[in-house]
Amino acid sequence: MTHVILIPENIAPDGLKPVAGRTDVELRRFPGNISQTDFRALLPGAHGAVLGLTRIGDAELDAGPALRVVARIGVGYDTIDVPALTRRKVPLMITGTANSVSVAEQALAFMFAHAKRVADMHARVISHRWNSRFENFPADLYQKQVVIVGFGRIGARMARRCVALEMDTLVYDPHVSQDHIRMVGATPVADLDAALAQADYVSIHCPKTPQTVDLFDAARLARMKRGAVLINTARGGIVNEAALAAALTRGHLAGAGLDVLASEPPEPDNPLLTLPTVITAPHMAGVTIEAWNRMAFTAMRNVLEVLDGKPNRENTVNPEVYGA
Repeated sequence: MTHVILIPENIAPDGLKPVAGRTDVELRRFPGNISQTDFRALLPGAHGAVLGLTRIGDAELDAGPALRVVARIGVGYDTIDVPALTRRKVPLMITGTANSVSVAEQALAFMFAHAKRVADMHARVISHRWNSRFENFPADLYQKQVVIVGFGRIGARMARRCVALEMDTLVYDPHVSQDHIRMVGATPVADLDAALAQADYVSIHCPKTPQTVDLFDAARLARMKRGAVLINTARGGIVNEAALAAALTRGHLAGAGLDVLASEPPEPDNPLLTLPTVITAPHMAGVTIEAWNRMAFTAMRNVLEVLDGKPNRENTVNPEVYGA
Protein backbone atom coordinates (compact mmCIF):
# COMPACT_ATOMS: atom_id res chain seq x y z
CA MET A 1 0.00 0.00 0.00
CA THR A 2 1.23 3.50 -0.84
CA HIS A 3 0.90 6.06 1.95
CA VAL A 4 -0.08 9.50 0.63
CA ILE A 5 1.24 12.29 2.87
CA LEU A 6 0.55 16.00 2.43
CA ILE A 7 3.48 18.27 3.31
CA PRO A 8 4.10 22.04 3.08
CA GLU A 9 6.22 23.23 0.18
CA ASN A 10 8.59 24.99 2.56
CA ILE A 11 9.26 22.00 4.80
CA ALA A 12 12.85 21.98 6.07
CA PRO A 13 15.29 19.68 4.24
CA ASP A 14 15.59 17.29 7.19
CA GLY A 15 11.85 16.66 6.95
CA LEU A 16 12.49 14.49 3.92
CA LYS A 17 15.12 12.29 5.59
CA PRO A 18 12.67 9.83 7.24
CA VAL A 19 11.13 8.96 3.84
CA ALA A 20 14.45 8.50 2.04
CA GLY A 21 14.51 5.10 0.37
CA ARG A 22 10.87 4.32 1.08
CA THR A 23 8.97 3.21 -1.99
CA ASP A 24 5.64 3.03 -0.16
CA VAL A 25 5.30 6.79 0.41
CA GLU A 26 3.96 9.45 -1.95
CA LEU A 27 4.50 13.05 -0.87
CA ARG A 28 2.12 15.76 -2.09
CA ARG A 29 3.24 19.32 -1.45
CA PHE A 30 0.97 22.28 -0.80
CA PRO A 31 1.68 26.04 -0.40
CA GLY A 32 2.15 27.28 3.14
CA ASN A 33 -0.48 29.99 2.59
CA ILE A 34 -3.04 27.64 1.04
CA SER A 35 -6.70 28.50 1.56
CA GLN A 36 -8.87 26.08 3.52
CA THR A 37 -10.94 25.43 0.39
CA ASP A 38 -7.88 24.48 -1.64
CA PHE A 39 -6.50 22.42 1.23
CA ARG A 40 -9.72 20.44 1.50
CA ALA A 41 -9.48 19.70 -2.22
CA LEU A 42 -6.15 17.93 -1.58
CA LEU A 43 -7.39 15.72 1.24
CA PRO A 44 -9.27 12.96 -0.63
CA GLY A 45 -6.99 9.93 -0.67
CA ALA A 46 -4.50 11.39 1.83
CA HIS A 47 -3.44 9.17 4.72
CA GLY A 48 -1.32 11.68 6.61
CA ALA A 49 -0.81 15.44 6.81
CA VAL A 50 2.18 17.41 8.06
CA LEU A 51 1.02 20.93 8.90
CA GLY A 52 2.48 24.30 9.71
CA LEU A 53 -0.31 26.74 10.58
CA THR A 54 -2.92 25.20 8.27
CA ARG A 55 -6.15 24.57 10.15
CA ILE A 56 -7.92 21.25 10.33
CA GLY A 57 -11.30 20.33 11.78
CA ASP A 58 -14.55 18.59 10.87
CA ALA A 59 -14.79 20.08 7.38
CA GLU A 60 -11.27 18.92 6.50
CA LEU A 61 -11.82 15.50 8.03
CA ASP A 62 -15.02 15.12 6.02
CA ALA A 63 -12.99 15.90 2.90
CA GLY A 64 -10.28 13.38 3.85
CA PRO A 65 -11.98 10.25 5.20
CA ALA A 66 -8.81 8.19 4.68
CA LEU A 67 -6.75 10.45 6.97
CA ARG A 68 -5.06 8.40 9.68
CA VAL A 69 -2.68 10.91 11.26
CA VAL A 70 -2.09 14.67 11.51
CA ALA A 71 1.28 16.07 12.60
CA ARG A 72 2.15 19.64 13.55
CA ILE A 73 5.57 21.06 12.77
CA GLY A 74 5.81 22.41 16.29
CA VAL A 75 4.30 21.86 19.71
CA GLY A 76 1.32 24.24 19.70
CA TYR A 77 -1.97 23.08 18.26
CA ASP A 78 -4.49 25.88 18.69
CA THR A 79 -5.15 25.69 14.92
CA ILE A 80 -6.27 22.06 15.27
CA ASP A 81 -9.71 20.86 16.37
CA VAL A 82 -8.43 18.10 18.64
CA PRO A 83 -11.90 16.81 19.67
CA ALA A 84 -12.82 16.44 15.98
CA LEU A 85 -9.71 14.33 15.38
CA THR A 86 -10.32 12.30 18.53
CA ARG A 87 -13.91 11.48 17.55
CA ARG A 88 -12.55 9.92 14.35
CA LYS A 89 -9.63 8.22 16.11
CA VAL A 90 -7.04 10.30 14.25
CA PRO A 91 -3.97 11.01 16.40
CA LEU A 92 -2.52 14.50 16.52
CA MET A 93 1.24 14.45 16.75
CA ILE A 94 3.55 17.23 17.95
CA THR A 95 7.32 17.51 17.88
CA GLY A 96 8.15 17.10 21.55
CA THR A 97 11.36 18.86 22.52
CA ALA A 98 12.44 19.72 18.96
CA ASN A 99 12.13 23.49 19.47
CA SER A 100 12.01 23.87 23.24
CA VAL A 101 15.64 24.95 23.55
CA SER A 102 15.15 27.55 20.81
CA VAL A 103 12.09 29.11 22.46
CA ALA A 104 13.77 29.23 25.87
CA GLU A 105 16.78 30.95 24.32
CA GLN A 106 14.54 33.53 22.64
CA ALA A 107 12.79 34.30 25.92
CA LEU A 108 16.21 34.81 27.48
CA ALA A 109 17.21 37.02 24.55
CA PHE A 110 14.24 39.29 25.26
CA MET A 111 15.29 39.48 28.93
CA PHE A 112 18.87 40.35 28.04
CA ALA A 113 17.78 42.90 25.43
CA HIS A 114 15.71 44.76 28.03
CA ALA A 115 18.17 44.44 30.92
CA LYS A 116 21.20 45.44 28.87
CA ARG A 117 19.29 48.05 26.84
CA VAL A 118 20.73 46.62 23.64
CA ALA A 119 18.79 48.76 21.15
CA ASP A 120 19.34 51.96 23.16
CA MET A 121 23.08 51.38 23.53
CA HIS A 122 23.45 50.69 19.81
CA ALA A 123 21.47 53.84 18.97
CA ARG A 124 23.74 55.98 21.16
CA VAL A 125 26.83 54.80 19.31
CA ILE A 126 25.55 55.18 15.76
CA SER A 127 23.98 58.57 16.50
CA HIS A 128 27.29 59.86 17.92
CA ARG A 129 25.93 60.19 21.46
CA TRP A 130 28.75 58.22 23.11
CA ASN A 131 29.02 60.60 26.03
CA SER A 132 25.34 60.08 26.89
CA ARG A 133 26.00 56.49 27.90
CA PHE A 134 25.53 57.18 31.62
CA GLU A 135 22.05 58.68 31.22
CA ASN A 136 20.22 55.37 31.42
CA PHE A 137 22.12 52.46 32.92
CA PRO A 138 21.68 48.81 31.92
CA ALA A 139 20.87 46.30 34.66
CA ASP A 140 22.01 42.88 35.83
CA LEU A 141 19.87 39.80 35.65
CA TYR A 142 21.89 38.46 38.59
CA GLN A 143 19.69 38.20 41.71
CA LYS A 144 16.65 39.55 39.88
CA GLN A 145 13.41 37.68 40.43
CA VAL A 146 11.72 35.96 37.49
CA VAL A 147 8.36 34.19 37.46
CA ILE A 148 8.03 31.46 34.84
CA VAL A 149 4.41 30.63 34.00
CA GLY A 150 4.25 27.04 32.79
CA PHE A 151 6.77 24.27 33.46
CA GLY A 152 6.47 22.11 30.37
CA ARG A 153 9.22 21.30 27.89
CA ILE A 154 10.03 24.98 27.32
CA GLY A 155 9.33 26.41 30.75
CA ALA A 156 11.57 23.81 32.39
CA ARG A 157 14.45 24.76 30.12
CA MET A 158 13.84 28.43 30.76
CA ALA A 159 13.94 27.76 34.51
CA ARG A 160 17.28 25.94 34.27
CA ARG A 161 18.80 28.84 32.35
CA CYS A 162 17.52 31.43 34.80
CA VAL A 163 18.87 29.41 37.72
CA ALA A 164 22.24 29.23 35.96
CA LEU A 165 22.20 33.04 35.72
CA GLU A 166 21.76 33.13 39.52
CA MET A 167 18.31 34.64 39.26
CA ASP A 168 15.68 34.11 41.95
CA THR A 169 13.60 31.72 39.83
CA LEU A 170 9.95 31.10 40.71
CA VAL A 171 7.66 28.77 38.75
CA TYR A 172 3.88 28.78 38.59
CA ASP A 173 2.32 25.62 37.21
CA PRO A 174 -0.52 24.02 39.18
CA HIS A 175 -0.33 20.90 36.99
CA VAL A 176 3.27 19.97 37.83
CA SER A 177 4.73 18.40 40.96
CA GLN A 178 6.47 20.92 43.21
CA ASP A 179 9.31 18.46 43.71
CA HIS A 180 9.82 18.35 39.94
CA ILE A 181 10.22 22.13 39.93
CA ARG A 182 12.61 22.09 42.88
CA MET A 183 14.82 19.55 41.10
CA VAL A 184 16.03 22.24 38.68
CA GLY A 185 16.80 24.68 41.49
CA ALA A 186 13.63 26.77 41.08
CA THR A 187 10.96 27.56 43.65
CA PRO A 188 7.33 26.53 43.03
CA VAL A 189 4.62 29.09 43.81
CA ALA A 190 0.94 28.39 44.28
CA ASP A 191 -0.32 31.99 44.17
CA LEU A 192 0.48 33.59 40.81
CA ASP A 193 -0.71 37.05 41.76
CA ALA A 194 1.38 37.14 44.93
CA ALA A 195 4.47 36.12 42.94
CA LEU A 196 3.83 38.72 40.25
CA ALA A 197 3.84 41.50 42.80
CA GLN A 198 7.55 40.84 43.47
CA ALA A 199 8.86 39.72 40.07
CA ASP A 200 11.20 41.80 37.93
CA TYR A 201 10.55 39.58 34.92
CA VAL A 202 7.64 37.35 33.95
CA SER A 203 8.05 34.79 31.17
CA ILE A 204 5.00 32.98 29.79
CA HIS A 205 5.38 29.36 28.65
CA CYS A 206 1.91 27.86 29.12
CA PRO A 207 -0.30 26.55 26.29
CA LYS A 208 -3.18 28.60 24.96
CA THR A 209 -6.42 27.06 26.19
CA PRO A 210 -9.85 28.46 27.10
CA GLN A 211 -8.50 28.73 30.66
CA THR A 212 -5.40 30.74 29.69
CA VAL A 213 -6.93 33.16 27.18
CA ASP A 214 -6.56 36.63 28.75
CA LEU A 215 -4.68 35.06 31.65
CA PHE A 216 -2.84 38.37 31.79
CA ASP A 217 -5.74 40.81 31.66
CA ALA A 218 -5.82 44.37 32.99
CA ALA A 219 -6.36 43.25 36.57
CA ARG A 220 -3.45 40.79 36.55
CA LEU A 221 -1.11 43.21 34.80
CA ALA A 222 -1.94 45.78 37.47
CA ARG A 223 -0.81 43.29 40.13
CA MET A 224 2.64 43.01 38.56
CA LYS A 225 5.52 44.84 40.16
CA ARG A 226 5.95 48.38 38.89
CA GLY A 227 8.86 48.45 36.44
CA ALA A 228 8.61 44.74 35.57
CA VAL A 229 9.11 43.29 32.09
CA LEU A 230 6.64 40.82 30.55
CA ILE A 231 7.80 38.24 28.01
CA ASN A 232 5.49 36.08 25.91
CA THR A 233 6.90 33.41 23.61
CA ALA A 234 3.89 31.11 24.06
CA ARG A 235 0.79 32.20 22.15
CA GLY A 236 -1.00 35.43 21.34
CA GLY A 237 -4.21 35.89 23.30
CA ILE A 238 -2.77 34.78 26.63
CA VAL A 239 -1.96 38.45 27.21
CA ASN A 240 -4.67 41.06 26.66
CA GLU A 241 -2.86 43.39 24.27
CA ALA A 242 -4.96 46.49 24.91
CA ALA A 243 -4.38 46.12 28.64
CA LEU A 244 -0.66 45.55 28.10
CA ALA A 245 -0.37 48.65 25.91
CA ALA A 246 -2.12 50.68 28.60
CA ALA A 247 0.15 49.33 31.37
CA LEU A 248 3.25 50.17 29.32
CA THR A 249 1.99 53.62 28.30
CA ARG A 250 1.31 54.73 31.85
CA GLY A 251 4.70 53.40 32.95
CA HIS A 252 3.47 50.65 35.25
CA LEU A 253 5.47 48.10 33.27
CA ALA A 254 8.94 48.89 31.96
CA GLY A 255 8.81 46.75 28.86
CA ALA A 256 7.64 43.68 26.99
CA GLY A 257 9.18 41.09 24.70
CA LEU A 258 6.60 39.55 22.39
CA ASP A 259 7.23 36.79 19.88
CA VAL A 260 3.49 36.17 19.52
CA LEU A 261 0.46 38.41 19.04
CA ALA A 262 -3.29 37.90 19.03
CA SER A 263 -3.46 38.66 15.31
CA GLU A 264 -0.56 37.46 13.17
CA PRO A 265 0.61 39.42 11.33
CA PRO A 266 -0.60 42.24 13.61
CA GLU A 267 -2.97 44.95 12.50
CA PRO A 268 -1.06 48.11 11.47
CA ASP A 269 -2.78 50.14 14.19
CA ASN A 270 -1.81 47.78 17.02
CA PRO A 271 -0.61 50.25 19.70
CA LEU A 272 2.09 47.85 20.91
CA LEU A 273 3.98 48.40 17.66
CA THR A 274 4.45 52.10 18.43
CA LEU A 275 5.87 51.73 21.95
CA PRO A 276 9.66 52.01 22.31
CA THR A 277 9.58 49.71 25.35
CA VAL A 278 8.25 46.79 23.30
CA ILE A 279 10.46 44.36 21.39
CA THR A 280 8.67 42.07 18.95
CA ALA A 281 9.49 39.15 16.67
CA PRO A 282 7.33 37.52 13.95
CA HIS A 283 6.54 34.28 15.84
CA MET A 284 10.05 32.95 15.30
CA ALA A 285 11.14 31.89 18.78
CA GLY A 286 10.95 28.22 17.91
CA VAL A 287 12.28 28.58 14.37
CA THR A 288 16.04 28.63 14.44
CA ILE A 289 17.73 26.86 11.54
CA GLU A 290 18.42 23.92 13.84
CA ALA A 291 14.91 23.75 15.29
CA TRP A 292 13.33 24.16 11.84
CA ASN A 293 15.07 20.99 10.71
CA ARG A 294 14.49 19.12 13.99
CA MET A 295 10.76 19.88 13.92
CA ALA A 296 10.34 18.86 10.30
CA PHE A 297 12.26 15.62 10.83
CA THR A 298 10.24 14.75 13.94
CA ALA A 299 6.90 15.64 12.33
CA MET A 300 7.56 13.39 9.35
CA ARG A 301 8.81 10.59 11.57
CA ASN A 302 5.68 10.95 13.72
CA VAL A 303 3.47 10.42 10.66
CA LEU A 304 5.40 7.42 9.42
CA GLU A 305 5.40 5.76 12.82
CA VAL A 306 1.61 5.99 13.00
CA LEU A 307 1.18 4.69 9.46
CA ASP A 308 3.61 1.85 10.26
CA GLY A 309 1.58 0.93 13.34
CA LYS A 310 4.22 2.08 15.84
CA PRO A 311 3.01 5.47 17.11
CA ASN A 312 5.10 7.56 19.49
CA ARG A 313 2.69 8.02 22.38
CA GLU A 314 4.84 10.68 24.03
CA ASN A 315 4.34 12.93 21.01
CA THR A 316 0.61 12.22 20.77
CA VAL A 317 -1.77 14.92 22.00
CA ASN A 318 -4.79 12.57 22.11
CA PRO A 319 -3.40 9.09 22.92
CA GLU A 320 -6.88 7.86 23.78
CA VAL A 321 -7.39 7.28 20.06
CA TYR A 322 -5.18 4.19 20.33
CA GLY A 323 -7.49 2.51 22.81
CA ALA A 324 -6.32 0.52 25.83
